Amino acid sequence: MGTKRGSSRMSVLFERLRKLPMKVKIFCGALLALCALVALKFTFTTNYYYFIASEAVHVIGIIALIYKLFALKTCSGLSLKTQELTALFLAARLCCSTLTEANIHTVLDLISLFSTLVVIWMIRFKLKSSYIKDLDNMKLYFVVVPSAIVAVLIHPLTHHWRVIRIVWAFSLYLEAVSVLPQLRFMQNAKMVETFTGYYVFALGVSRFMALAYWIIQIYETGGTYLFLAGSGYFWFLAAFLAEMVQSFILADFCYYYMKSFMQGQLLRKMPV
Repeated sequence: MGTKRGSSRMSVLFERLRKLPMKVKIFCGALLALCALVALKFTFTTNYYYFIASEAVHVIGIIALIYKLFALKTCSGLSLKTQELTALFLAARLCCSTLTEANIHTVLDLISLFSTLVVIWMIRFKLKSSYIKDLDNMKLYFVVVPSAIVAVLIHPLTHHWRVIRIVWAFSLYLEAVSVLPQLRFMQNAKMVETFTGYYVFALGVSRFMALAYWIIQIYETGGTYLFLAGSGYFWFLAAFLAEMVQSFILADFCYYYMKSFMQGQLLRKMPV
Protein backbone atom coordinates (compact mmCIF):
# COMPACT_ATOMS: atom_id res chain seq x y z
CA MET A 1 0.00 0.00 0.00
CA GLY A 2 1.31 3.45 -0.89
CA THR A 3 1.47 6.38 1.43
CA LYS A 4 -0.86 9.27 0.75
CA ARG A 5 0.94 12.31 -0.55
CA GLY A 6 -0.64 14.55 2.06
CA SER A 7 0.95 12.49 4.85
CA SER A 8 4.33 11.99 3.19
CA ARG A 9 7.43 13.45 4.75
CA MET A 10 7.98 15.80 1.82
CA SER A 11 4.50 17.22 2.08
CA VAL A 12 4.91 17.73 5.84
CA LEU A 13 8.20 19.54 5.22
CA PHE A 14 6.68 21.84 2.61
CA GLU A 15 3.72 22.52 4.86
CA ARG A 16 6.05 23.59 7.65
CA LEU A 17 8.02 25.77 5.24
CA ARG A 18 4.81 27.36 4.01
CA LYS A 19 3.90 28.43 7.54
CA LEU A 20 7.23 30.15 8.16
CA PRO A 21 7.30 33.98 8.15
CA MET A 22 8.40 35.55 4.85
CA LYS A 23 11.58 36.98 6.42
CA VAL A 24 12.57 33.51 7.61
CA LYS A 25 11.93 32.05 4.15
CA ILE A 26 14.09 34.74 2.54
CA PHE A 27 16.85 34.17 5.08
CA CYS A 28 16.78 30.38 4.55
CA GLY A 29 16.87 30.81 0.76
CA ALA A 30 19.79 33.26 0.96
CA LEU A 31 21.66 30.97 3.37
CA LEU A 32 21.14 27.97 1.09
CA ALA A 33 22.36 29.95 -1.94
CA LEU A 34 25.42 31.13 -0.03
CA CYS A 35 26.27 27.57 1.05
CA ALA A 36 25.91 26.42 -2.55
CA LEU A 37 28.24 29.20 -3.74
CA VAL A 38 30.88 28.25 -1.19
CA ALA A 39 30.58 24.58 -2.15
CA LEU A 40 30.99 25.41 -5.85
CA LYS A 41 33.96 27.65 -5.10
CA PHE A 42 35.85 24.79 -3.45
CA THR A 43 34.59 22.14 -5.90
CA PHE A 44 35.53 23.82 -9.18
CA THR A 45 39.21 24.71 -9.31
CA THR A 46 38.86 26.20 -12.82
CA ASN A 47 36.29 28.80 -13.82
CA TYR A 48 35.87 26.98 -17.13
CA TYR A 49 33.98 24.20 -15.33
CA TYR A 50 31.10 26.44 -14.21
CA PHE A 51 29.78 26.85 -17.73
CA ILE A 52 30.41 23.20 -18.63
CA ALA A 53 28.32 22.16 -15.61
CA SER A 54 25.66 24.72 -16.55
CA GLU A 55 25.31 23.43 -20.09
CA ALA A 56 25.42 19.78 -18.96
CA VAL A 57 22.50 20.35 -16.56
CA HIS A 58 20.59 22.05 -19.40
CA VAL A 59 21.09 18.94 -21.54
CA ILE A 60 19.77 16.76 -18.69
CA GLY A 61 16.64 18.93 -18.44
CA ILE A 62 15.90 18.59 -22.15
CA ILE A 63 16.44 14.82 -21.98
CA ALA A 64 13.83 14.70 -19.20
CA LEU A 65 11.43 16.49 -21.56
CA ILE A 66 12.09 14.03 -24.36
CA TYR A 67 11.40 11.15 -21.97
CA LYS A 68 8.08 12.75 -21.03
CA LEU A 69 7.07 13.14 -24.67
CA PHE A 70 7.92 9.59 -25.71
CA ALA A 71 6.88 7.78 -22.51
CA LEU A 72 3.70 9.67 -21.60
CA LYS A 73 2.63 10.49 -25.18
CA THR A 74 1.58 14.02 -24.22
CA CYS A 75 3.04 17.51 -24.37
CA SER A 76 0.61 18.97 -21.87
CA GLY A 77 2.08 21.76 -19.79
CA LEU A 78 4.81 22.60 -22.30
CA SER A 79 5.24 25.93 -24.05
CA LEU A 80 6.18 25.50 -27.70
CA LYS A 81 7.30 29.13 -27.83
CA THR A 82 9.86 28.62 -25.08
CA GLN A 83 11.25 25.67 -27.00
CA GLU A 84 11.43 27.76 -30.18
CA LEU A 85 13.25 30.54 -28.34
CA THR A 86 15.61 27.96 -26.86
CA ALA A 87 16.38 26.59 -30.32
CA LEU A 88 16.98 30.12 -31.61
CA PHE A 89 19.48 31.16 -28.97
CA LEU A 90 21.22 27.78 -29.11
CA ALA A 91 21.56 28.02 -32.90
CA ALA A 92 22.95 31.56 -32.60
CA ARG A 93 25.44 30.56 -29.92
CA LEU A 94 26.42 27.41 -31.78
CA CYS A 95 27.22 29.39 -34.95
CA CYS A 96 29.42 31.78 -32.97
CA SER A 97 31.28 29.08 -31.04
CA THR A 98 31.85 27.04 -34.20
CA LEU A 99 33.39 30.02 -35.99
CA THR A 100 35.47 31.21 -33.03
CA GLU A 101 36.55 28.39 -30.71
CA ALA A 102 35.09 24.92 -31.21
CA ASN A 103 35.34 23.06 -27.91
CA ILE A 104 33.30 21.09 -25.39
CA HIS A 105 30.79 23.97 -25.19
CA THR A 106 30.12 23.54 -28.91
CA VAL A 107 29.44 19.83 -28.45
CA LEU A 108 27.06 20.42 -25.53
CA ASP A 109 25.23 23.17 -27.43
CA LEU A 110 24.90 20.86 -30.44
CA ILE A 111 23.36 18.14 -28.27
CA SER A 112 21.01 20.68 -26.66
CA LEU A 113 19.95 22.11 -30.02
CA PHE A 114 19.28 18.68 -31.53
CA SER A 115 17.28 17.62 -28.46
CA THR A 116 15.29 20.87 -28.50
CA LEU A 117 14.46 20.38 -32.19
CA VAL A 118 13.18 16.89 -31.35
CA VAL A 119 10.93 18.41 -28.67
CA ILE A 120 9.62 21.02 -31.13
CA TRP A 121 8.93 18.36 -33.75
CA MET A 122 7.05 16.20 -31.25
CA ILE A 123 4.89 19.12 -30.07
CA ARG A 124 4.14 20.41 -33.57
CA PHE A 125 3.40 17.11 -35.30
CA LYS A 126 3.28 13.94 -33.17
CA LEU A 127 1.54 15.25 -30.05
CA LYS A 128 -0.15 18.41 -31.30
CA SER A 129 -3.56 17.23 -30.06
CA SER A 130 -2.35 17.64 -26.45
CA TYR A 131 -0.74 21.04 -27.04
CA ILE A 132 -2.88 23.82 -25.56
CA LYS A 133 -2.14 26.70 -27.92
CA ASP A 134 -4.54 29.13 -26.25
CA LEU A 135 -2.49 29.09 -23.04
CA ASP A 136 0.78 29.64 -24.92
CA ASN A 137 -0.13 33.18 -25.89
CA MET A 138 3.00 35.29 -25.38
CA LYS A 139 4.13 37.10 -28.55
CA LEU A 140 7.67 36.11 -29.47
CA TYR A 141 8.61 39.54 -30.79
CA PHE A 142 8.17 40.89 -27.24
CA VAL A 143 11.40 39.10 -26.29
CA VAL A 144 13.23 38.66 -29.61
CA VAL A 145 13.17 42.30 -30.75
CA PRO A 146 14.40 43.85 -27.46
CA SER A 147 17.16 41.21 -27.25
CA ALA A 148 18.31 42.07 -30.77
CA ILE A 149 18.29 45.82 -30.10
CA VAL A 150 20.31 45.50 -26.88
CA ALA A 151 22.77 43.15 -28.66
CA VAL A 152 23.44 45.78 -31.34
CA LEU A 153 24.04 48.43 -28.68
CA ILE A 154 26.00 46.35 -26.13
CA HIS A 155 28.26 43.53 -27.31
CA PRO A 156 31.84 42.42 -26.61
CA LEU A 157 34.80 44.09 -28.28
CA THR A 158 37.02 41.30 -29.55
CA HIS A 159 39.03 40.60 -32.70
CA HIS A 160 36.12 38.66 -34.25
CA TRP A 161 33.76 40.05 -36.87
CA ARG A 162 31.21 42.48 -35.52
CA VAL A 163 28.31 40.34 -36.72
CA ILE A 164 29.61 37.39 -34.71
CA ARG A 165 29.95 39.56 -31.60
CA ILE A 166 26.41 40.90 -31.99
CA VAL A 167 24.96 37.42 -32.55
CA TRP A 168 26.81 36.15 -29.46
CA ALA A 169 25.35 38.94 -27.36
CA PHE A 170 21.91 38.30 -28.85
CA SER A 171 22.07 34.64 -27.82
CA LEU A 172 22.94 35.61 -24.25
CA TYR A 173 20.15 38.19 -23.92
CA LEU A 174 17.58 35.91 -25.55
CA GLU A 175 18.52 33.02 -23.27
CA ALA A 176 17.83 35.26 -20.27
CA VAL A 177 14.16 35.72 -21.25
CA SER A 178 13.50 32.50 -23.19
CA VAL A 179 11.65 30.86 -20.28
CA LEU A 180 9.06 33.66 -20.02
CA PRO A 181 6.51 31.96 -22.34
CA GLN A 182 6.71 28.79 -20.23
CA LEU A 183 6.08 30.73 -17.05
CA ARG A 184 3.17 32.56 -18.72
CA PHE A 185 1.77 29.21 -19.87
CA MET A 186 1.78 27.79 -16.35
CA GLN A 187 0.22 30.93 -14.90
CA ASN A 188 -2.56 30.72 -17.49
CA ALA A 189 -3.10 27.02 -16.77
CA LYS A 190 -2.93 27.61 -12.98
CA MET A 191 -1.11 24.30 -12.61
CA VAL A 192 2.30 22.74 -13.22
CA GLU A 193 2.83 19.43 -14.98
CA THR A 194 5.42 17.35 -13.13
CA PHE A 195 7.96 16.80 -15.92
CA THR A 196 7.65 20.43 -16.97
CA GLY A 197 8.56 21.31 -13.39
CA TYR A 198 11.63 19.05 -13.61
CA TYR A 199 12.69 20.74 -16.84
CA VAL A 200 12.40 24.30 -15.54
CA PHE A 201 14.04 23.27 -12.26
CA ALA A 202 16.99 21.94 -14.30
CA LEU A 203 17.11 25.29 -16.06
CA GLY A 204 17.22 26.99 -12.68
CA VAL A 205 20.16 24.84 -11.54
CA SER A 206 21.88 25.47 -14.88
CA ARG A 207 21.57 29.25 -14.56
CA PHE A 208 22.66 29.14 -10.91
CA MET A 209 25.89 27.48 -12.04
CA ALA A 210 26.53 30.28 -14.53
CA LEU A 211 25.51 32.99 -12.05
CA ALA A 212 27.86 31.49 -9.46
CA TYR A 213 30.76 32.11 -11.83
CA TRP A 214 29.87 35.81 -12.09
CA ILE A 215 29.33 36.28 -8.36
CA ILE A 216 32.63 34.60 -7.46
CA GLN A 217 34.54 36.61 -10.08
CA ILE A 218 32.98 39.88 -8.88
CA TYR A 219 33.79 39.02 -5.27
CA GLU A 220 37.41 38.07 -5.99
CA THR A 221 38.07 41.22 -8.08
CA GLY A 222 36.19 43.63 -5.85
CA GLY A 223 33.73 44.44 -8.62
CA THR A 224 36.31 45.48 -11.23
CA TYR A 225 35.56 42.34 -13.26
CA LEU A 226 32.38 43.98 -14.57
CA PHE A 227 34.32 46.80 -16.19
CA LEU A 228 37.40 45.14 -17.66
CA ALA A 229 39.07 47.40 -20.22
CA GLY A 230 38.74 46.21 -23.81
CA SER A 231 35.78 43.91 -23.11
CA GLY A 232 33.24 46.32 -24.56
CA TYR A 233 31.09 49.15 -23.36
CA PHE A 234 29.60 47.68 -20.17
CA TRP A 235 29.46 44.26 -21.88
CA PHE A 236 30.36 42.28 -18.76
CA LEU A 237 27.90 44.30 -16.70
CA ALA A 238 25.14 43.67 -19.29
CA ALA A 239 25.97 39.94 -19.36
CA PHE A 240 25.82 39.77 -15.58
CA LEU A 241 22.48 41.60 -15.50
CA ALA A 242 21.14 39.16 -18.12
CA GLU A 243 22.10 36.27 -15.85
CA MET A 244 20.40 38.03 -12.93
CA VAL A 245 17.20 38.57 -14.95
CA GLN A 246 16.96 34.90 -15.85
CA SER A 247 17.71 33.89 -12.25
CA PHE A 248 14.85 36.07 -10.98
CA ILE A 249 12.49 34.65 -13.61
CA LEU A 250 13.37 31.08 -12.65
CA ALA A 251 13.13 31.96 -8.95
CA ASP A 252 9.60 33.18 -9.66
CA PHE A 253 8.87 29.83 -11.29
CA CYS A 254 10.29 27.92 -8.33
CA TYR A 255 7.99 29.87 -6.01
CA TYR A 256 5.01 29.12 -8.26
CA TYR A 257 6.05 25.45 -8.50
CA MET A 258 6.34 25.02 -4.75
CA LYS A 259 3.03 26.83 -4.21
CA SER A 260 1.33 24.55 -6.74
CA PHE A 261 2.88 21.50 -5.10
CA MET A 262 1.53 22.40 -1.69
CA GLN A 263 -1.91 23.18 -3.12
CA GLY A 264 -2.03 19.87 -4.98
CA GLN A 265 -2.04 21.49 -8.43
CA LEU A 266 0.75 19.40 -9.93
CA LEU A 267 -0.29 17.07 -12.71
CA ARG A 268 1.59 13.88 -13.44
CA LYS A 269 -0.28 13.14 -16.64
CA MET A 270 -3.12 14.78 -18.48
CA PRO A 271 -5.39 12.91 -20.87
CA VAL A 272 -4.60 13.37 -24.55
